[in-house]
Amino acid sequence: MNKARLTHTAAILIVSGLISLITAYGYVNRIANEPGDHSSTFLIYLEAGDTLSTVADYASLAGVVDSPWQLKLIAYVSGLQNKIYAGEYEVLKGLSPRELMQKIADQQTYKRRLVIPEGSSVKQVAAILSSSFGVDMTGFELPVEGSLLPETYFYERGVSANELTRRMQDAMKQAFNSLWKNRAMNLPFMDQGEAITLASIVEKETAQSTERDKVAAVFVNRLRLGMRLQSDPTIIYGITAGMPLGRPISRSDLRGETPYNTYRRDGLPPTAISNPGLASLTAVLNPADVPYLYFVADGTGGHAFAETLEEHNRNVARWRQIEKNNN
Repeated sequence: MNKARLTHTAAILIVSGLISLITAYGYVNRIANEPGDHSSTFLIYLEAGDTLSTVADYASLAGVVDSPWQLKLIAYVSGLQNKIYAGEYEVLKGLSPRELMQKIADQQTYKRRLVIPEGSSVKQVAAILSSSFGVDMTGFELPVEGSLLPETYFYERGVSANELTRRMQDAMKQAFNSLWKNRAMNLPFMDQGEAITLASIVEKETAQSTERDKVAAVFVNRLRLGMRLQSDPTIIYGITAGMPLGRPISRSDLRGETPYNTYRRDGLPPTAISNPGLASLTAVLNPADVPYLYFVADGTGGHAFAETLEEHNRNVARWRQIEKNNN
């Protein structure tokens, strides 16, 4: 075979090889960017130590690719074969294989939503955490009452409950420190802890945002005068330690000897009785400038306020009549 012919053959082989490479690249690029055949969004969970093979098997079973080898090939061509990180990932409907690999490489983990309602006790928060999917309750320690900020939190599957409550405590400290700087003068409590305790009572007394500052004013005025707070939620907390009572308060409850019975004890209870929200904290630190010393339900979801006992007794009589008419 002469030199010219060898050169010609080599050229043909090079061209053929290039065509094959271009064809192969085109094939890989096409399947990498094609929307998956999965008809709905789903989640995959990768544990520490899981490899590309695990991802490929998940992708194949779900219909993102037809076969595991396709995802592996895409990963190698994209240089993502070693960027497999533990976590939970959301695979949206129609997500392409390359998008899936990129999401994992970028650690775009799925965030779950956790809602802590205002006024929840630490026991109620613990119950919420234990019923939330993916929260690890191992070694959980009940936090101090009133130390958590009720809010919406986002977490990743596998997070510890202790880590979540630490986040809630940090959020409370940050938010309350900011509010504390702008508090009114001459408030009748000594420190932030007492302010949070009073805010926890306000939180349980009313759900009406428009009257929180007036409810706070009633308790602030009573503390200034040395009057007992006489708050029903404190009685309940003394009985249940933060869980619902499940029945109306009885006369014997009012006479009960617990450290939280503000009908029988002066001043604030020894601890908060719930985890108050920002609105109740704000109300306690800046109560309304009103002379009220009493309040009672008014039948509309709010309360009727009074400065004198005589006026309060009339409001109570109206409330009793409303209760009677509704029964």
